[in-house]
Amino acid sequence: MNILLAGFGGQGVLFAGKVMAYSGLLEEKYVSWLPSYGPEMRGGTANCSVCISDQPIGSPLVLNPDVLIAMNLPSYDKFIDAVVPGGIAVIDSSLINKKCDRTDIQCFYVPATELADEKGLHGLANNIIVGKVLKETSFAKPETVEAAMAKCVPAKKQHLLEPNLNAIKLGMSL
Repeated sequence: MNILLAGFGGQGVLFAGKVMAYSGLLEEKYVSWLPSYGPEMRGGTANCSVCISDQPIGSPLVLNPDVLIAMNLPSYDKFIDAVVPGGIAVIDSSLINKKCDRTDIQCFYVPATELADEKGLHGLANNIIVGKVLKETSFAKPETVEAAMAKCVPAKKQHLLEPNLNAIKLGMSL
């Protein structure tokens, strides 16, 4: 499965991609995680290519994703047409007010940023969307994603582990 996560710097796109890739690693799959961001970092563009496969991965760069996570309008505009036919796009509808006119992909509109703020999970819209992708694609087992999250949250930020897991569970419930 080739996944492209894209948004503004500071939205946690690279972290979400790392959790997804680590989930594949824990399930003994071949994985790659390739971050890409503009020089501005926070506020600049950030995207991340994640490959999770049963076969060796030829290239870590995802040009035609099976799954697109779009967390801002510039990312949606740039990548929506690259999704493979039969693929899915999970769109943060809090920040993207467009509807996709493609009929050959499935689109899920998740008001992730609004939900994160409403539920006291400020800044965790990324993981709400990861939860939705997990529900729709089963890229890993939910317990594997929890274990991956525990590995990816640094020791000095362990107090954020439970809110991150709650955000994933919220996304899975949508």
